[in-house]
Amino acid sequence: MTQAPPPGVPLWRRPLVRIAGSVIILTLLVVALPFHDLIEALRRMPLWVWPLALVSYLMLHLIGIAKWRLVTNTAGAGMTFRVAARAYYAGLFGNTFLPSIVGGDVVRAGVALPAVRSKSALVLGSLVDRVGDIVSLGAVAAIGAVLSPRALDASSRAVFVSLGVMLAVAGLVGLLLITRFPVRRLSFKVRRKLVHVRRALRATAQRPQAIVMAIAMGMLLQALLVVLNYVLGLTIGIDIPLYVWLFVWPLAKISGLAPLTQGGIGVREAAQVVLFAPFGVPGAMALAVGLVFEAIIIVGGLLGGAIAFALGRGDGAPSLRSYTLSPPLADLRDKG
Repeated sequence: MTQAPPPGVPLWRRPLVRIAGSVIILTLLVVALPFHDLIEALRRMPLWVWPLALVSYLMLHLIGIAKWRLVTNTAGAGMTFRVAARAYYAGLFGNTFLPSIVGGDVVRAGVALPAVRSKSALVLGSLVDRVGDIVSLGAVAAIGAVLSPRALDASSRAVFVSLGVMLAVAGLVGLLLITRFPVRRLSFKVRRKLVHVRRALRATAQRPQAIVMAIAMGMLLQALLVVLNYVLGLTIGIDIPLYVWLFVWPLAKISGLAPLTQGGIGVREAAQVVLFAPFGVPGAMALAVGLVFEAIIIVGGLLGGAIAFALGRGDGAPSLRSYTLSPPLADLRDKG
């Protein structure tokens, strides 16, 4: 159970507000769309598909583990695959169930912190990995847009523009921080910590091929998740080309990054309904497949937490509860 947010926390970051946002959006979708068609679509899903899809979802994230470890180790983290797997699956749990003052990225980094050579490298690598994920989603969506003759309507263009603006702003802020930040005005203690950050930046910049490889792995992961959703769609009767999914699903996922609801639940489904409409997919069916995959994400998050717990038994690993009480990134002192 998480603590209540401290005073001054924006309203949209409060857990009850975000949970309420998810409930409201999903309720509006269910009310607005033909309920009978929604139930009928969900009933078409064979029972044997659920465990197969869940196992596939967790196995595909092995690519994500390898990608995250590649980027953080490029920066100098020195993380083993076991530690990376434990931290990554703990992050899957956090993405869905710890959305208030902590989240999946914080939990993931917090679990790995005690076991890495450089904490600054871990934090920098995790940031680069998250930006790479967004770039990968945009790249997969762009491939789908090229292949889909009716893709770029007004709503989808808005998502692309928002993504471009977000990446441009992030790049500009990063450039300004690197070139204009008044380092000399900081205390000696802080400047000494920044040495480790500079060292991690330098190590990452010296291996650009690792970043390219990580983005390629990210695109592969997102494309395979699209294929998984495509197969789920086929089982309930959505018979459209795969390239349409390559366009719609990444954009819906990008829309879910907006910090409005619990783990993006509700926003992703609404975006999917809107983005599928130009391709003739009924809204009830688009919502049904979105709810099916949402259930897989939720159960996968629970199993991810269990996997993280199992991998951490006997090695003194901190529990997930500790990250809901005191975020682990509050102290980023490097070892040695």
